[in-house]
Amino acid sequence: MTREQVQTWLDAYIDAWMTYDEAAIEALFTAEATYAYHPYDDPIHGREAIVAAWTSERDDVGSWEAGYAPLLIEGDRAVATGETRYANGRRYSNLFVMTFDDDGRCRDFVEWFVRQPD
Repeated sequence: MTREQVQTWLDAYIDAWMTYDEAAIEALFTAEATYAYHPYDDPIHGREAIVAAWTSERDDVGSWEAGYAPLLIEGDRAVATGETRYANGRRYSNLFVMTFDDDGRCRDFVEWFVRQPD
């Protein structure tokens, strides 16, 4: 993966989150992908389960904004950092660890997020 490819994927991640478009979410992940919201969680297994998790609890449109960028890339693995800001004042620092397949779809995703002090 290149820095540009990872940034494109991260931008698509934000777009999919904004719209909750199931096809856009599916396009991000391999069929057998795993997704963990925390590094200590048992991950969600499979693209269909990831889509179901994303669409089961939705943030209101316009209630947040986010920006993420690649920090480190090594072959098919990438680490990204960024920030998510909610309209109610909550802010989170984010770190994503991702592994991609040859087509640029994520096959393993682990998220760390930390709420920033008010």
